[in-house]
Amino acid sequence: MIDSRTPVLVGVGQVSERLDSPGYQARSPVGLAADAARAALEDAGVPASAVDTVAGVPQFEISLPWATPLLGCSDNFPRSVAVRLGATPRRAVLEVGGGQAPQHLVNEFAATIAAGDAEVVLLFGSEAISTIAALAGTPSPPDFSESPGGSLEARGHGLDGIVSMHHVAHGLSDTPSQYALIENARRARLKMSREDYARAIGELFSPFTAVAAANPHAAAPVFRDSVSLVTPTAANRPIADPYTRYVVAREKVNQGAAVLLMSTGAARRLGVPESNWVFLAGHADLRERNLLDRADYGTSPAAVRAARHALEVAGISSDSLAVLDLYSCYAAPVFIVAEALGIATDDPRGLTVTGGLPFFGGPGNNYSMHAIVSVVERVRSAPGSYGFVGANGGIMSKHSTGVYTTIPYAFQPSHSERIQAELDAAPAPAEAVNADGPAVIETYTVKHPPEGIVLGRLESDGRRFVARADAILDLLTEGEPIGERVTVRSTADGNAIVPG
Repeated sequence: MIDSRTPVLVGVGQVSERLDSPGYQARSPVGLAADAARAALEDAGVPASAVDTVAGVPQFEISLPWATPLLGCSDNFPRSVAVRLGATPRRAVLEVGGGQAPQHLVNEFAATIAAGDAEVVLLFGSEAISTIAALAGTPSPPDFSESPGGSLEARGHGLDGIVSMHHVAHGLSDTPSQYALIENARRARLKMSREDYARAIGELFSPFTAVAAANPHAAAPVFRDSVSLVTPTAANRPIADPYTRYVVAREKVNQGAAVLLMSTGAARRLGVPESNWVFLAGHADLRERNLLDRADYGTSPAAVRAARHALEVAGISSDSLAVLDLYSCYAAPVFIVAEALGIATDDPRGLTVTGGLPFFGGPGNNYSMHAIVSVVERVRSAPGSYGFVGANGGIMSKHSTGVYTTIPYAFQPSHSERIQAELDAAPAPAEAVNADGPAVIETYTVKHPPEGIVLGRLESDGRRFVARADAILDLLTEGEPIGERVTVRSTADGNAIVPG
């Protein structure tokens, strides 16, 4: 017997449009999210009036305090979507930013439903970055501003420990350069040459492009072979060593996705067929240390534990998974989580159901909502199978995971809090804000146009620092810089590696 408060996913929907697609409508973020949410309600056969809670994933332009919406935006995104649907939920939530947000919302509201504090919850998110970029400079751009009124639980930006003005002052103002630090540390630990590591990235992502090419919602539905993905060209310019443009998350998208979650009691009352029901068999939510506090840049203990713990809660191994979607903003998160699960990067099951963020597209914080939609559809089509979604936010900072199946599961709380305490208790290196003296390079990247950035340790006391490294670009672009001795000096403009 299934308890009437057991949470189930009963409806999923996603929509998209490209600037050159037939019937292009130039929908706003609210319009895309509302259409996806409407599709999720129709999938379940449930009226909007049944929804008691709505929760939205913020777009990039409203999840960063310094961002200015070029075409305006809703001042209450969840309620704007609800108004479009004709729903009058008692509760509206705007989640913190980060790619973990969709899976975290599923995990959170599954627990809320199990506790009896909600019955019918609609989760959604969207981005219209491509449309906004195309129309913002036109003579008569649309106005996407809305003020629907009503209450809102706005959870803030969630940037603490992820964005640092000290890091920005040293060139770490973008995600590719920060993930490149992780990538190069991992490469050095594996004792791989630059060429071999680039080849591995291309071989990892070429199958992703094949999935995207067959996905009608993909922003870049083009197959590319492993060599073309990592070979610099005018179209595939270097971004930050080791990345070229083709292998970084693609944000120029117009995409929306939604999930309808409810109790089994509500599902029965509303007549949702059991063939629609998908259970959250396992889940986890963990946080990684801040960037300079990490003992090993080439891995992520929080990502590893979050992936493994979701399987533990479900009581299965990775061998039981029929479909997976590993967060793929860059290669490192895929490599690290696949390794943690004991899954080869060329596993015939594949590591994405969408095509991944560089090829399907990276709709801001909402990518994993599309992954959840696709995984739910896949496990429904193969009753008794299991699917896995790994979601990642920040600089491999926030991790939420979920295991999905049609097999009935009573909702089980995870042990994420205990695991988080264990992760937080591990020793962390001290940081030298002002660094001077002989040092050793721990990891690095070169942004393009050429701009060197180094993370290193002072030989005198082992403190870690970030420094600009334009003076040693030759060292950073040839051979193996990691482990090399250098000299760092602090100045009024920050730390810099100096010659000699």
